Amino acid sequence: QLQASGGGLVQAGGSLRLSCAASGRTFSTSPMGWFRQAPGKEREFAAAISVSGGTAYYADFVKGRFTISRDNAKNTVYLQMNSLRPEDTAVYYCAVRRRYSGGYDYVGNYDYWGQGTQVTSPA
Repeated sequence: QLQASGGGLVQAGGSLRLSCAASGRTFSTSPMGWFRQAPGKEREFAAAISVSGGTAYYADFVKGRFTISRDNAKNTVYLQMNSLRPEDTAVYYCAVRRRYSGGYDYVGNYDYWGQGTQVTSPA
């Protein structure tokens, strides 16, 4: 139901724009998030956005480099990634926030995970 795309191989310092398109149902009334998972590591929070798009939250390691946005008319969420670093290499996932028992960065609050898109920024 969520299709992430836009990943690829980019040199350190480069940029990518990820997209997350929803199909089958609308998620325009739900907060959305981007997470990432590197090999051998747990899935971690990267960014989240409110329903209106007026409020965004970022993990410390992406602040000032990544920007999350959404277009509710297109049922799509974006993640603009600039100044990529080798440590940003991971599979990036988008998800819908459906629970509020923890913070916006708690992976257990999210559902409808897509298949992810690979981002690789070699050293």
